[in-house]
Amino acid sequence: MIDRRLITNFDWTLLVLVLVIGAVGVMNIYSASASYTIVGTPYYVKQLYWIGVGLVLMVLVCSIDYHLFEDVAFWFYGLLCLLLLVVLAVGKTSMGATRWLHLGFFSIQPSEPMKIVAIMALARLMANYPGIGGLSLRGLAAPLLLVGGPALLIMKQPDLGTAILVLLIACSLLAYVGVRISALVTCVIAAVPTVYLAWHFHLRDYQKNRILNFLDPERDPLGSGYHIIQSKIAVGSGGIVGKGFMQGTQTQLRFLPEQHTDFAFSVFAEEWGFVGCMVVLLLYLFLVLWGLHIASRCNDRFGSLLAVGVTAMLFWHAVINIGMVIGLFPVVGVPLPLFSYGGTSMITSMVGVGILLNISMRRFMF
Repeated sequence: MIDRRLITNFDWTLLVLVLVIGAVGVMNIYSASASYTIVGTPYYVKQLYWIGVGLVLMVLVCSIDYHLFEDVAFWFYGLLCLLLLVVLAVGKTSMGATRWLHLGFFSIQPSEPMKIVAIMALARLMANYPGIGGLSLRGLAAPLLLVGGPALLIMKQPDLGTAILVLLIACSLLAYVGVRISALVTCVIAAVPTVYLAWHFHLRDYQKNRILNFLDPERDPLGSGYHIIQSKIAVGSGGIVGKGFMQGTQTQLRFLPEQHTDFAFSVFAEEWGFVGCMVVLLLYLFLVLWGLHIASRCNDRFGSLLAVGVTAMLFWHAVINIGMVIGLFPVVGVPLPLFSYGGTSMITSMVGVGILLNISMRRFMF
């Protein structure tokens, strides 16, 4: 029997906020893909379908006591690590990257659910840490190894954006738990040779070009720097109030690449200007603050860590994508959560929202 208190304490604020962001995203995808010659289902209709699938999964996640995630976290973690290894061995290669795994009638991208599973595993690992004085260097070893393995496997695909997100989520959780200054300084010093080795021996040429183009987009304006230059033109040409819905020249004339996926925010900025961008940014700000509010009200440490991790995932997705399209960060192929077109991204985000709703609904039970 369903506890009536779960329905009474359902977090309608979070659900409405997510649906508003999703609705604005669908409207934006409609405009972004209006100039496309599409055979079959339009992108905005597909996005509505993925939102529907995400809502179903969100309800399923809400119906399970989130403490069960603590029991199965390491099992899921092991399974996803295995799938990441299988992807490198027999995965589907597309546009130079091997990220998809065929499983009969459908394909999955294990790196996406790994973000959620890594949060669960880290929350499980650090739930019993007393938190007095912060984590020492020895205390950091286990969580860093826990996320370092999947991050390296994801970078091998190569998928630098997702690997960075996994590491940033881990850093956010570690900051929430607390880290001693001496351990933090040691990690920063150790990161210097790590970055040097990664640049010279691990990063692909196109990944290096993305970083170099971030520093100087004009070095290859018609090649690897084209994306960021056109994106900045689109954002800047929106002005204060924008050019109007479906009136953006960069969008409708197809100068803007990946305009319904990674650069969807550029489309919105051109059409709705500074005012519209501020509204969307405030929606995301409210979403992040509400996620932290859920974490602060949770009565057990695992739930608090889980809520902080999911909130960090949504936060870093938004920060990296928006920073990418306005030239503050290199182009790394990270979509704007709940806004950009993409089934895998939408489902991962909705599962994360389902976890937040789950924690919020059960705060009175413990």
